[in-house]
Amino acid sequence: MTDALDWKAAYDALLRTFPTHRARPVVGITGNFGDRGCELAEGYFRSVLEAGGVPLVIPPYGDTEALLATLDRIDGLLLSGGGDINPLCLGEEPSPALHSINPRRDVPELLLTRLAYDRQIPILGICRGIQVLAAALGGRLHQDIAEGLPDVKLIKHNQDLPREYASHSVRLQEGSLVGRIFGNAESLAVNSFHHQSVSEPGPHLRVSATAPDGVVEAVESSEHKPILGVQWHPECFVLRGDGAQMPIFRWMVDEARAYRETVRLHNRILTLDSHCDTPMFSDKGTAFNHRDPQLLVDLHKMTEGHLDASIMVAYLPQGVRNEAAYQAVARQTERLLDYIQWLTESNRKFIGLATTPNDLYRLKRKGRKALMMGIENGYAIGRDLSLIGHFRQRGVVYMTLCHNGDNDICDSARGSQEHGGLSPFGREVVREMNRVGMMVDLSHGAESSFWDALEESRTPIVCSHSSCRALCDHPRNLTDEQMRALARKGGVMQVTLYNGFLRTDGQATVMDAVRHILHAVDVMGIEHVGIGTDFDGDGGVPGVASASELLNLTRLLRREGFMPDQLRLLWGENFLRVMRQVQVKI
Repeated sequence: MTDALDWKAAYDALLRTFPTHRARPVVGITGNFGDRGCELAEGYFRSVLEAGGVPLVIPPYGDTEALLATLDRIDGLLLSGGGDINPLCLGEEPSPALHSINPRRDVPELLLTRLAYDRQIPILGICRGIQVLAAALGGRLHQDIAEGLPDVKLIKHNQDLPREYASHSVRLQEGSLVGRIFGNAESLAVNSFHHQSVSEPGPHLRVSATAPDGVVEAVESSEHKPILGVQWHPECFVLRGDGAQMPIFRWMVDEARAYRETVRLHNRILTLDSHCDTPMFSDKGTAFNHRDPQLLVDLHKMTEGHLDASIMVAYLPQGVRNEAAYQAVARQTERLLDYIQWLTESNRKFIGLATTPNDLYRLKRKGRKALMMGIENGYAIGRDLSLIGHFRQRGVVYMTLCHNGDNDICDSARGSQEHGGLSPFGREVVREMNRVGMMVDLSHGAESSFWDALEESRTPIVCSHSSCRALCDHPRNLTDEQMRALARKGGVMQVTLYNGFLRTDGQATVMDAVRHILHAVDVMGIEHVGIGTDFDGDGGVPGVASASELLNLTRLLRREGFMPDQLRLLWGENFLRVMRQVQVKI
């Protein structure tokens, strides 16, 4: 760096340098607010610079449109230290032990943090920042440590010594993110200057470090996301030239870089979720153009997760099989397809209805999301083959032959093996689907139905939302033998995010979904695997719990070594290849 006064020399040097600065991720740092307005301690931006990032100070303001625009331009968020949080923002009355608060910061920072979380932006909270992080994500705080822990023999947490010196130690939880950042250390020497602390981390975070008295010193994501909060001030050590705390800033900048590259990848490729049950909520008073808490897929969440397209299905639970029931279920199918069309027509500025792969790419180029239509359960056609052509003319791209129960077409994985696979009528159904250009979907089908359909179909078949039986022994999942046979015939298996199809014991997470994708690719090859979430049909697990979190799945797949061209295949191109082959037959 040139002398601070010699700006012309700096300008001349830049003219002779290739502009590589664009590769550096931008880390937004929340500014404090004091007597002179917005201010920021030097250690924060110096630490980000030394770690390879570009610091951008975010003043405390309440303009929500400006906050959203800021989030569009940063790759990471650093919540800086400062005064305590006003308990009124957390639905509490102030305690007599409460210390000084900074009301100008609270609402903007809580809002900014929650919005950044929704967008999967990496977050690092420091001192006050850990408390903002916990409060914004559903946790709770001690307004004052001594008052909140009256029966605990506390160490001194509000120190008088200079901030660049360690005042006490913290114990790091084994296997924690913060432990890994510091080389799997068991403890760290840190400084401490606070009155408030985290009392409960909430549903999205877990405690990862504590002081000797049990006070929470670090929290991190419990959902495999790049989120970390520490109660100490690592930037003070960095400012005095002590590099012991630099790993935390290098982690922040590395995650910001990974986020930036992941977003850029999603901007370049088409991302398609092959199975979504949102139309099941058509009569629940939901609003697709809002961030609706009842829905896992809506326009807000598709935008936050950078999801371009979703195949929404008309789901028909298996019922009785007689003429009256067939007429009723056909009417219900029409209503659900009408609903999908209505979703697109009522939000046509932002979304369009697609029936071919070319439609999807056209809509993406125009900056609009896309919906396709599918049918889940061949019960929808009863015994009327002509309905297949009718539904295809309406734009339906695939039909799942059955659901949970045998029907007139085939046996279900949850059925009684009525036909021993496809029925004679079922073979006619497959041939008619081939003729009209509708994809044959064998998710939910019994293994016998799978083999029969694979033999009968003249075009590749798909499993729009299934996972690997080798990792989760469930009859809905495919065996390795089935997966290899499906690949040999040119078909595709779309790994689903339903908890019970990812693991048989305990709560599955996004890492289980990654394991199933890795196994499927190993068995079938990268050209035959995709993603079908089953969102709004009980799909979704911590770490990829809605469409807004699909970016996190891509981030973790990139960490496993998947390259952009491979991710393009996983995120839809494999499925669309089969769709093109099938639709040629129209």
